[in-house]
Amino acid sequence: QAQLVESGGGLVQTGGSLRLSCAASGGTFSRFAMGWFRQAPGKEREFVAAISWSGGNTYYADSVKGRFTISREIAKNTVYLQMNSLKYEDTAVYYCAADGPYGSRNSISDRIDSYDYWGQGTQVTVSS
Repeated sequence: QAQLVESGGGLVQTGGSLRLSCAASGGTFSRFAMGWFRQAPGKEREFVAAISWSGGNTYYADSVKGRFTISREIAKNTVYLQMNSLKYEDTAVYYCAADGPYGSRNSISDRIDSYDYWGQGTQVTVSS
C-alpha cells in the first residue's frame, strides 16, 4: 500500500532552518504533484507549498514565499521542504501529500481536497 512518511521536524529557534523530507513507498508517485500542508493547534490545515511531478512548477503560500523551498528527487521518490528564517507562527504539524496522477507535467494544486494520499505529519516547533 502506498504511503508517505515525513521526517525532519523538530525544535528550532526563531530565524533558524529545518529541512523536512517526505519519502514515498509502496507505490510510485512519479506522476503525482506533491504538496506540503500544515496545521497549527486550534487552526485548520492550510496549504504551504506544492511541486509538479516534473519539478518544473512550484507554488507557495504567501506566508512562506521567499523563506521556504520545495523540491523533489524523482529517483528517490522523495520530496523536501527547506524552511529558512523560521518564525514562531510557522509552528505546526507539517503534512506531506500526493495529488494525481497527472498527465500534465506542470499541474499543481493548493486545494486540500485535491490530495489523495497523506503522511502522518511531523511536528515543527519554533521558539520565540
